[in-house]
Amino acid sequence: MTVLDSRTVADAAEAAAVDPRDPLVRLGHLLDEGSIRPITPEDKSGVLAVTGRIEGVPVVAFCSDARVQGGAMGAEGCEHIVHAYDVAVRERVPVIGVWHSGGARLAEGAESLHAVGRVFAAMTKASGIVPQISVVVGPVAGGGAYGPALTDIVILADNGRIFVTGPDVVRSVTGEQTDMASLGGPEPHSKRSGVVHVVAKSEGEALLRARQLACLLGHQGRMREVDEVDFGSLLPDNPRRAYDVHPLVNGLLDEPGVELHPKWAPNIVTTLGRLGGRTVGVIANNPMRLGGCLDSTSAEKAARFVRMCDAFGVPLVVLVDVPGYLPGVGQEHDGIVRRGAKLLHAFAEASVPRVTLITRKAFGGAYIAMNSRALGATRVFAWPTAEVAVMGAVAAVRVLKRRELAAAPEEERSALEARLAEEHEKTAGGLQRALDLGVIDEVIEPAKARGAIARVLAQATPARGAHGNIPL
Repeated sequence: MTVLDSRTVADAAEAAAVDPRDPLVRLGHLLDEGSIRPITPEDKSGVLAVTGRIEGVPVVAFCSDARVQGGAMGAEGCEHIVHAYDVAVRERVPVIGVWHSGGARLAEGAESLHAVGRVFAAMTKASGIVPQISVVVGPVAGGGAYGPALTDIVILADNGRIFVTGPDVVRSVTGEQTDMASLGGPEPHSKRSGVVHVVAKSEGEALLRARQLACLLGHQGRMREVDEVDFGSLLPDNPRRAYDVHPLVNGLLDEPGVELHPKWAPNIVTTLGRLGGRTVGVIANNPMRLGGCLDSTSAEKAARFVRMCDAFGVPLVVLVDVPGYLPGVGQEHDGIVRRGAKLLHAFAEASVPRVTLITRKAFGGAYIAMNSRALGATRVFAWPTAEVAVMGAVAAVRVLKRRELAAAPEEERSALEARLAEEHEKTAGGLQRALDLGVIDEVIEPAKARGAIARVLAQATPARGAHGNIPL
């Protein structure tokens, strides 16, 4: 055996001896090489907290030690997390938690419960002050579940699980048959509950996503001039045909950003990325899902995104193609009024610069909710073929002129309907009326939209909302 062979064998043995659950190993994958500085001792508390950098951006991070009582949270470990938050708030830097915890330590009883509550209080006090990112790399239960839920962004690795009570307790109390994956894995939390913002295929990918998001929120950059992109070819010629809005969002940004909640309420898209080097948040109706209608879930999803961006001073770009609110008994019973009001409140409260672009249509109350001038939009653009109205002109005349249409011979009804719709658009609204009222500032060509949006954001006065980011 050569010296090289023996060194290879030794390296392999050393790598095999390293426990991947070791907090220093996990934090080493998260943070820049050589940047880790512990701020709490490496002990049996179940938590290690450090300072470090991500692409040069200073951050504070902590990691559960799953080797010690499954990462259960005791008084000492909780104090480590509270200390990490104190440092992050003092230094005004993002704080990232890597979670693998069974919740409060049973043996410590009320002491551990009180300690976990102190962690929740620290997170709440830091809300809206510093970005909080959680990476769930193993099972988290009880208090370990609510920790990530209080933060701004939750990333779930393939082996991550989030639940208040585990499968055994569920079976004993309710009789329901379930397992950890179906109870708290990627599928239920990415599609149904909305707890998880980003799902990763591996722990390594989850930590990479955390790095991307920490850079976007921790170092937002400055706007520079951008190249134009002709968006006209991205929309179908037929205005009634559905399309996927993702190419439009990606074309607006310098490169594809990080979409949050891609599978939960997919009729609206929420993405963090960069435009001209500056971090922006993009909200877009997606006609491929529910025709782009707003419903109770998508309104809540968008509202939380608006509030997060506003809390951290991230400008917003809102791409509007919305036919209205989704009708139905289910929607009314699911709280469309209450949850839809969250989006109205979020936009009306927001302080950050925010530009709206109406690409195809903006109808009814959904027009108002999607960052209209009435709610304080910095600037509102529209493409030449866009429509703005209480409802589509054809649908409107079918209501307003139903008797006249019914009285017309059947062979003439279609032409009459088209003429009445054209007249209605001229008298009741449309782009020109919206321009006259000042609710649309400018009609722009698709090929000039990217530059126009970037210029508005570059010239706007930076601002930041003075509020927390409650998990709506």
